[in-house]
Amino acid sequence: MTALLEARQIVKHFPVRQRLFGQPDVVHALDGVDLAVAPGELVALVGESGSGKTTLARCVLGLTRPTAGSILLDGSQVSWSDKAALRAFRRRVQPVFQDPFASLDPRWSIAQTIREPLDAYGIGSPKERDTRVSELLDRVGLPGRFASRRPHELSGGQRQRVGIAAALALGPDLIVADEPVSALDVSVQAQILNLLSELNESLGVAIMLITHDLAIVEHICDRAVVLYLGRVAEEGPVDQLFGDPEHPYTRALMAAIPYPDPTRRLETATVAGEIPSPIHPPPGCRFHTRCPVAIERCRLEEPALELYGPSHRAACHVSLIQRDEDDTTAARSSSANVAVAEAAGERPTTRLQ
Repeated sequence: MTALLEARQIVKHFPVRQRLFGQPDVVHALDGVDLAVAPGELVALVGESGSGKTTLARCVLGLTRPTAGSILLDGSQVSWSDKAALRAFRRRVQPVFQDPFASLDPRWSIAQTIREPLDAYGIGSPKERDTRVSELLDRVGLPGRFASRRPHELSGGQRQRVGIAAALALGPDLIVADEPVSALDVSVQAQILNLLSELNESLGVAIMLITHDLAIVEHICDRAVVLYLGRVAEEGPVDQLFGDPEHPYTRALMAAIPYPDPTRRLETATVAGEIPSPIHPPPGCRFHTRCPVAIERCRLEEPALELYGPSHRAACHVSLIQRDEDDTTAARSSSANVAVAEAAGERPTTRLQ
């Protein structure tokens, strides 16, 4: 299946100070990140604060221009300098921001906020736009009487529903939701997440969900991409990622997931210390300074993303060595079984090719 959206080798560096001599210092927010979102897919970007999740989302939305790399929609590269192409791109890719109060104009009514994209793109007659606003309010679970209210008259969850309705107004193919529930009360977080999941299923709109909460990912997402210090540590379908994580960082994140089970033994955190400075990222594997299983190769050589299963990739020298050892052991065991069977005069059921 052709990807709806692709980010290829995205690099984003932010200059922080100019040196009198030599190169200026930069924040390595992203260093060669690849990402693909299929039509109708709900994919999560996860990682600690400072891993590059929001920067990647802003690059995908065109709110931040990448230092290098390209964004493709339906296989065609997006040109940020072509205003007509950029306008068409933004109609198909819409954001939902973290803070719903900051993202809504306090002077506008809810109806004006939801209708604004329709006005900007000249979609439908005035009466059809009003009808569309009513439909969107109903779609996100808000009564029609909310149309005349202002953002300060709504709760946090209700404001986020308005933001989602505005994102849906143009019928986008992809919604980029940046921590859409982190500013909300715990009691309403599940409601907003269930709404996003329902919209994904009923409308077929793809969703890129930025979060640091893997418990959310496990329950509603199809696939997850784990970022660490501006690089992809691991990615794959959620069932494979949670069933057999290959990267030590992914395993550490999963060990930190709280489960409401009094009989479950709490696991000791396997990652110590803070994420290194993105101005001077460590050489080799960027996780090696905190990794409990790092070897010398991790300190010297940057690991490549290797395939561990269908669409499941991880960048870890130790996991790759372990996989090779397991494959060698399995091959030797199979060869030994064949030899024993032949010595006994039996025809083996399988042979190594």
